[in-house]
Amino acid sequence: MDETAPHVTVATLVERNGQWLFVEERVGGRRVVNQPAGHWEAGETLMEAAVRETLEETRWRVQPTALVGIYSYHPPDLPYAFLRFAFLATAIDHDANRPLDPAIEEAIWLSPDALAARAADHRSPMVQRGVDDALAGRRLALEWLDHLPA
Repeated sequence: MDETAPHVTVATLVERNGQWLFVEERVGGRRVVNQPAGHWEAGETLMEAAVRETLEETRWRVQPTALVGIYSYHPPDLPYAFLRFAFLATAIDHDANRPLDPAIEEAIWLSPDALAARAADHRSPMVQRGVDDALAGRRLALEWLDHLPA
């Protein structure tokens, strides 16, 4: 595989009572804020990946309701870029006994103002952009994504 090929990732934007669900994770020894997010894996749809990553990183089961955006970002320190599919999702239930993904320090809920105040801690510009786009009402119907069988 080409080491410079983009990494396809998914993220969820989950709002509850004016607060948004985030994770604090360690990246390169630094604690950063991110949406629940991760790599799309073979054999799953993009929405399945978003649901799985959210559960693994936050203990929250979610239901995607819309696609907020598709974002590309190339960090200056990496040889590859990210292509992120960001889903708006509804929190369904929380499994407090489930272990968190080892890279995750904790799941947190932040208001948009609290997130903006922590801009220096964002893992990437996609963190703020996703929330901003969700708050602006950007929505694509999930039917725009289609998973074709092999």
